[in-house]
Amino acid sequence: MDKHINVKLNFIRCLILCTILCIIVQKNHFISPMKKILTSIVICFNLLFFKAQDFEVAPVIMNFDANPGQIQKKKMTIRNHANIKQSFTFNFGDYEINEEGKKIRQAAGTSKRSCASWITVTPNLLELNPNEERTVTVLMTVPKAGFATKWGMIYVQASSEQKGNEVDKQLATGIKVTPRIAVLISQSPKTNKNYKGKIYSLKEFTSEKDSLKTFHVVVENIGDKIFEGNVQLLLADMATAKETKYKPTKNRVFPGEKRTFELTLPNDIPKGKYVLAAILNYGHDSSLEGTQLMVEIK
Repeated sequence: MDKHINVKLNFIRCLILCTILCIIVQKNHFISPMKKILTSIVICFNLLFFKAQDFEVAPVIMNFDANPGQIQKKKMTIRNHANIKQSFTFNFGDYEINEEGKKIRQAAGTSKRSCASWITVTPNLLELNPNEERTVTVLMTVPKAGFATKWGMIYVQASSEQKGNEVDKQLATGIKVTPRIAVLISQSPKTNKNYKGKIYSLKEFTSEKDSLKTFHVVVENIGDKIFEGNVQLLLADMATAKETKYKPTKNRVFPGEKRTFELTLPNDIPKGKYVLAAILNYGHDSSLEGTQLMVEIK
C-alpha cells in the first residue's frame, strides 16, 4: 500500500511554537528592541502562514529493482492542499544510517551508496492551483555496472508567490520558511540475491530507572540487500530446561549497517540461572542467526 504524508501544522501547535521562539528572541541581548519586535512578527507570520502551504506526496517510499542496464519508472503524485497557487521543484540527496537507525542526510553524490545521479523526475517543475493534483514520472536509469544496492532521497519542495512586503520582511530577518517532503528511494537489482546478516554482542543495559530488564544486541548487514531484521529473545531455565519466547523486535537494516536493537524482559521471571539467546530472522530462506549469554535472576 502506498504511504501518504500530509504536511499540516496544527494551529495551536503553531501558536505554542511561535510563543517559544518569540521568548528566545526577546531574551537575546544582542538584538536591538526594534529588531526583536520585527523578528517576532515575522516568526509568527511564517509559522501561521505555513498552513497555506500544505501539500501531499504519495508514495513517500519508492523501491526500484531494475537490473543493470535497465530503466524503470514509477509514478508520484503531488496534491496542493493550500488555498494559493504553488510551484513544486525536485532535488536529490543522500543519507547514511547510524547505529540508532537515524538517517543522517548528506549532499547528493557524497555517499558511496548514492543513486542520485541515476534518478530523473519529469516534469521537474510543477505549478498547481489550490486543491489540484498532478502525477510526475520518476525514472531510475541503472548503468551496466550497477549491480549493488543503492539509495537516496527526492526532496519535493514547495514555494508560493509572495507579496513584496512579505519578501522584504524575510530579507530583513534572514528567515524563510520553505516546506518540503523527503521521498525515500532505493534501487536493488532483481538479480542481486546477496542477503546476509549476523547478530552479536548481546549485553544487559538495565538501569535503576528501567521498569523492565533491558538488553542491547547488534545486527549487522554484511550482504548487499536491505532486509527486515526480526530479533526475538528466548529464555531457557537451566534447572528445568523450560524455554520462553518473547515478542520480536523488527527493524530495517541496510547493507553495511550495524543496528543496535533494544530488547526487554519482564520483571516477574522466577529467580534462577538462565541462558538468554537473541535470535535473528531476516527471511529470504536464510538460516537463523543467534547469540547468547548467561543471566542470573536474583
